[in-house]
Amino acid sequence: MHPPTAPRRWRVAAAAAVAMATGTTGLAALTGTASAAGEAVTVQYRTGAGSATADQSEPWLKVRNTGTVPVQLSTVKVRYYFKADSAGAAYRFACSWAVKGCAHITGTFGTLARPTATADRYLDIGFTAGAGSLAPGADTGDMQLRFHRTDWQPLTQSDDYSFSASRTSYADWPKVTAQVAGSTVWGTAPEGNDPTDPPTDPPTDPPAGGQSLFDDFNYTSSGDPRISANGWSVRSNSGGPGVPGATWAPENVTFAASGGNSVMNLRTSTAGTAESTKHTEVLTKATKFRNGTYAARVRFSDAPVSGPDGDHVVQTFFTINDLKAPMADDYAEYDFEYLPNGGWGEPANILYTTSWETYNPDPWQAVNQHTESRQSHAGWHDLVLTIDNSAIKYYVDGQLFGTHDAAYLPERPMSINFNQWLIDLAGQTSTTPRAYDEQIDYVLHVKDQVLTPAQVGAKISAYRSAGTTFEDTVPSS
Repeated sequence: MHPPTAPRRWRVAAAAAVAMATGTTGLAALTGTASAAGEAVTVQYRTGAGSATADQSEPWLKVRNTGTVPVQLSTVKVRYYFKADSAGAAYRFACSWAVKGCAHITGTFGTLARPTATADRYLDIGFTAGAGSLAPGADTGDMQLRFHRTDWQPLTQSDDYSFSASRTSYADWPKVTAQVAGSTVWGTAPEGNDPTDPPTDPPTDPPAGGQSLFDDFNYTSSGDPRISANGWSVRSNSGGPGVPGATWAPENVTFAASGGNSVMNLRTSTAGTAESTKHTEVLTKATKFRNGTYAARVRFSDAPVSGPDGDHVVQTFFTINDLKAPMADDYAEYDFEYLPNGGWGEPANILYTTSWETYNPDPWQAVNQHTESRQSHAGWHDLVLTIDNSAIKYYVDGQLFGTHDAAYLPERPMSINFNQWLIDLAGQTSTTPRAYDEQIDYVLHVKDQVLTPAQVGAKISAYRSAGTTFEDTVPSS
């Protein structure tokens, strides 16, 4: 429930609030569209490790806009092809350095449908929205990328389709392909393997079984007894995060019809003083959620529903457990946090995804990994978080937003939370009353199953087609 850099001593109070509530003691949308006329890119390549056999492969790349219109890098995907060293070999991607920032570059591995003598795997390089755009004639600058076997056994590069030992300085290289918004605009794939986006046809039907929590938030008010019976707590206790002295107001959690579904509305209001400031939070009473898929459809707002704009609002969907001691290594937290008016040193809109290993509240020390996008994300968004035994992945509207490392995987179960609150009263000093809304259409957790965003959508549709508004088969931890 906080940005990845600035110190905030209220973290202890926030974790305590989670413990109390659970009964313990302690983007503009990122979806791609058809490539617009004038969009074109080329890929330049050089190798950082030119020997035939090496501890790791180092494809260093630049993407250049050779078209006539700006290209959003979040719509670009670059594919490097290679031959696996053994049938069961697994690989890990890393970014050593990049002009655009390694935090804005993603790497995922796939298996070719039609293996050839020089390629049966590929590495897809993508970009988060935070990478920005390329003007005509501009390039990304250096992207010093690498990958290695997870067991660190030597790998052979001489039989890799996209590798060239002689390429020790950047030049156009058609054996690396590039797509813009799903259309291939550069390069030649190994025979019979023209790239597609998505790279294969992932099933849209979710896997059978799976212990799940689903809630369509079909309630009448914050006092509806079904809310508590279904395992939710509407927060009323005092404490952080947010403006010291503010209250957490259950009456500001309401329910209404929208688009044929019931939605939960969290309203945060203030008249410029701590006493007038009301925050809102809804969270599960149980801390029983760990690996698997988390999803919610959330409507972020850039402007207040009434009164002057400018407050440092935080609108969230996250999972968390309590910090048992400073720098405790079993703490975990995974956040979607949208700041429509900036805050925490940011001047304007920013969406954070942050994976937390631990922190020390005083003196402040944080161990986390984060991805961010500095642009408006007002409107409805499908947010998906997946956690397995190797990585944490965040998706916004079906597009990969950030991938975080295994070092940040959870050691203990967590609660599921939504809240909206003010960081401080410095963004807007007026004493005119104003109010901000965040809305939630549904929430889903599937234990120990990693679903694609398409599978999440299919599962939600199945619940609604069956008339199911609530289900919780996730066992207590």
